[in-house]
Amino acid sequence: MPRRAFICGLSGAALMPEEREFLGETRPAGIILFKRNVESPDQVRRLISEARAAAGDGPMLAMVDQEGGRVQRLASPHWPRYPAASRFAERHPDLESAKTAAFLSARLMAHDLHELGFNTSCAPVLDVPVPGADNIIGDRAYGGDAATVIELGGAVADGLLAGSILPVMKHIPGHGRAMADSHLALPVVDTPLDVLEAHDFAPFRALNRLPMAMTAHIVLTGTDPAAAVTVSKKAIEDVIRGSIGFDGLLMSDDLSMRALTGSIADRTRAALAAGCDLALHCNGNMDEMAAVAASSPYLEGKELRRFEAALGQLQEPQEFDRQAAEEARAYSLAAMA
Repeated sequence: MPRRAFICGLSGAALMPEEREFLGETRPAGIILFKRNVESPDQVRRLISEARAAAGDGPMLAMVDQEGGRVQRLASPHWPRYPAASRFAERHPDLESAKTAAFLSARLMAHDLHELGFNTSCAPVLDVPVPGADNIIGDRAYGGDAATVIELGGAVADGLLAGSILPVMKHIPGHGRAMADSHLALPVVDTPLDVLEAHDFAPFRALNRLPMAMTAHIVLTGTDPAAAVTVSKKAIEDVIRGSIGFDGLLMSDDLSMRALTGSIADRTRAALAAGCDLALHCNGNMDEMAAVAASSPYLEGKELRRFEAALGQLQEPQEFDRQAAEEARAYSLAAMA
């Protein structure tokens, strides 16, 4: 039986009976966990296993936002701290050593995630921030120029893949010059498209081979002044699928964020009609989840092809030097002189 075109959150650290029933009835394409869902390794492993079993046979995404820095859902005391994206370029003397450290840190992170039953991390962030932009991206970016973001973001993606974790590049086509936090308001970007092409879009175009991407809840006035990218058919077709050339699995950012308006059902239908393959809903509210599910069709056609192709990139974890990875993580975290 196919899966529906949405990803949902869960309410807490244990699977509730109503959630078990919901997962079985709706068969979402994936689940995503947050800090509210995390207590200990055994508990997380059990929660993922039970959610998978409830959702029925067949592949599905088991996701978490695990970037490092201030966006790390698995944290102490059970999991190590990981450096924010900006630390690799700041801490290491040249780009090659920064790339090695970024790869090793991501490979170690993938080991953490794979042991728990995850198969997807919502990283790397490929946004290129500009001076004066809202700090919602800030140190989550690998650098202030597209070339650095491409090299280090690519290394992180490769490290995750080597550990059997699918990367999700975000926030396509670029959130780096947003002057507002899209969790709270809708950012509007008036920058000419030729500038965006050379700067904001460049990392996503260079890494368009990656299996999955997450949209940015921003308005690009040069493409569609009337709608956020997530719900803009023109922006998705012309920019994400067109200029950037991304043909992988495209998911919305969280539909419950305040950048979007209308009911949750309206947002879901709008995102899927615009060209998102999957609708992402994160807060674990059962009433909202039911509305998302009811507004999401079963995966078929090109959306199913992209879903299967993304999961098809999973491989057995490759051997790695854990001590070297631990050292790269610790060095990248260490205070700078």
